[in-house]
Amino acid sequence: MKRIIITITLTFLCLPIFAELYRSNATVSFYANDFHGKKTSSGETFNMYDLTCANKTLPFETQLKVTNLANGKSVTVRVNDRGPFVADRELDLSKAAAEKLGMINSGTAQVSIEILKRGPDTELSKVTAAKAMKIVSQKSGGSVKTSPANTKVAVQNNYPSGSRWDLQVGAFSTRENANQLAQKLLKAGFDEVVFQKTSTVYRVVIRNVPAEKVEKTKNKLIQAGFSDPLVRQRKI
Repeated sequence: MKRIIITITLTFLCLPIFAELYRSNATVSFYANDFHGKKTSSGETFNMYDLTCANKTLPFETQLKVTNLANGKSVTVRVNDRGPFVADRELDLSKAAAEKLGMINSGTAQVSIEILKRGPDTELSKVTAAKAMKIVSQKSGGSVKTSPANTKVAVQNNYPSGSRWDLQVGAFSTRENANQLAQKLLKAGFDEVVFQKTSTVYRVVIRNVPAEKVEKTKNKLIQAGFSDPLVRQRKI
């Protein structure tokens, strides 16, 4: 019988819980005039002058800090749409966000992405995330989730060889809600499901994932209907 293990993580109250590295070296683009005034996947109207972005799987209302690696400029954006529908691009930024990063002329930029606050894991977020991944998979001939080239890039850019990672699938104020998610993960076939209790929340985590299996585990989660997890490197 599989067991859920509770681990305790001490945090300082002055530190934001979700200020975590999401991508250390990712490609982003931007969209503007052609979509201005049209509906986004979240249902709100796209305004290219707002600081927003599109991402394939992160929950809507997730707050991200994006830093241009070429010039050090940063911007905080809110996820309100799905995209970009290209396998090797992580975000489509609004024109206003792209301007703050100094990438209007280049069109794309290499950035680091941090999650400042994760949005609610709503049914709309899950459904639209699944559709987005399906579109990307179809456009790439169904090779997005299994392509050796994609896996190699992911490990090189984000997950150093030999490192270990925890994949946070959810965080709850009550143990009961955390336990419900943990049971769903176990029934879906995931191992090493644990609770990590902070001063304010119960994190539901798939722990100790080796670098070469992070992307595979993330894709398995998304295919099973769970949101794209928050990834934290384990301290050795």
